[in-house]
Amino acid sequence: MSVPRTVSDLIIECLEAEGVQYVFGLPGAETFRLVLADSSVRFIPTRHEQAASFMADVYGRLTGRAGVCMAEPGPGAINLLAGVADAQADGAPLVALSATTGDGASEAELFRPVTKWSDAVPSPQALPEKIRNAFDTAQSERPGAVFLALPRDTGDPADRDLHPLKARPPHIAYPDPVQIQEAGTLIEQARYPLVLAGQGVIRNRAGDALRRFAEQLQLPVIATFMAKGAIPDGHPLMIGMIGNMPHDVEAAAFEKADLLISIGYELQECAPSRINPHGDKKILHINRVIEDEDASYPIAVGIAADINATLNKLCGIVPQERDACRMLPRLLELRRQELGEEADADAFPMKPQRIVADIRKALDAEDIVLADAGAVKLWMARLYPAFSPLTCLLSNGLNAMGFALPGAIAARLACPERKVLAVMGDGGFLMNSQELETALRERVPLVALVWVDGAFGMVKRRMEEETGGYGSVEFRNPDFVAYAESFGARGYRITKASELLPTLRKALAENTVSVIACPVDSAENARLVPEES
Repeated sequence: MSVPRTVSDLIIECLEAEGVQYVFGLPGAETFRLVLADSSVRFIPTRHEQAASFMADVYGRLTGRAGVCMAEPGPGAINLLAGVADAQADGAPLVALSATTGDGASEAELFRPVTKWSDAVPSPQALPEKIRNAFDTAQSERPGAVFLALPRDTGDPADRDLHPLKARPPHIAYPDPVQIQEAGTLIEQARYPLVLAGQGVIRNRAGDALRRFAEQLQLPVIATFMAKGAIPDGHPLMIGMIGNMPHDVEAAAFEKADLLISIGYELQECAPSRINPHGDKKILHINRVIEDEDASYPIAVGIAADINATLNKLCGIVPQERDACRMLPRLLELRRQELGEEADADAFPMKPQRIVADIRKALDAEDIVLADAGAVKLWMARLYPAFSPLTCLLSNGLNAMGFALPGAIAARLACPERKVLAVMGDGGFLMNSQELETALRERVPLVALVWVDGAFGMVKRRMEEETGGYGSVEFRNPDFVAYAESFGARGYRITKASELLPTLRKALAENTVSVIACPVDSAENARLVPEES
């Protein structure tokens, strides 16, 4: 007697057709048939739905294919919101699925403000169409999050005439020749052009084209935090990062520039007022999408097309020989000084600058580090040299705490050949530290480096700067070594600065899950307080 094909079988067939390898989430009464299905899709049970959504977020960033998370209706679906909103803010393709207890309308309405598209599947007959549309929407420019409420009764028989729909071939938008000529004229007329590289360069795998373009024109390049590694740190034209913090090196470059060649930049990456405070720079905007209007971002020429194709066309019309920017040597020297400051400091608790420098020494160029929100993110974004794209991952648009540890699990699943390090403060670590068990159970090796200061450090610093005092930001921690070992992970405690680098190397070489607790001098965070505008 043959087993009847069910609605859950059809859902799994649709996910297989989309190339889904992993679904992150918690099983429940409404979704257990999907979990038990005999399929190439592997279900990764997490300890909290928020962690599942961060895993899907990071998986989507690294692969370019939608990461998938799933939850039960009600509180389970609500718990997915943080990672779903983070993926939407940072342009990561993600598909969130939820079971329903009704028609799915309430769940779809809940996700609508934080997704590109949110809908409910009205009947099993609509499943192939709805799932195909969900993945197409999530993965098309600009990528982001979608939500789909699945039909009830997934154990019911499914019509055997229903089958997954085939994906559409990718569409490449080529630049308009007239706009290319206008862009070339802007570049030729500029005395001090400056390249601002944004996350669109990373997402469109356009790093090589950007490097060729910058080298041909001898243009200095500044990257947003989300574009770290677009051009390798250490390249003679790469002068630094721009974000929500003091930026002496970059300020000098932006002040001098008369043309900003904005490539892959999106407004939420960094406030336009920080790169063009007087609104007096001409802007050549190159990205798959044109940005919204902003007084500090007046676009003189906007090219909404494939970045690789656009830069290759521009290389064909701009002068082959151009004088190097006279400011470059000074800017590069300032950047070199910044990276070297306190990098060898023996003080304990450790200087954040020394911690970042040791992390860079411990990781290979293609290894992946994820930095949690707060002071850790700003120190890593600012001082961690990235030599390849997508090797330093941050929550930028949403600035979500608790992102790094679950994200590290997804990073190792997406890139099993690379070492993965999650870096976080003690506050962020305890928001999703239960996922240590997930990593151990699923045999996903990773290292968690916890910066220990017993406080929400950046909030404390802002309080002190603005009021002269602070409150409600300090807390007590568990014994992090004992805590890690209680899960079956390995725990390390740093007691002097010279211990960190060898401990990092040892933990990264081990085929297991490790937690390193490192006391940090949070007084250094005063350097991170944004300048007054």
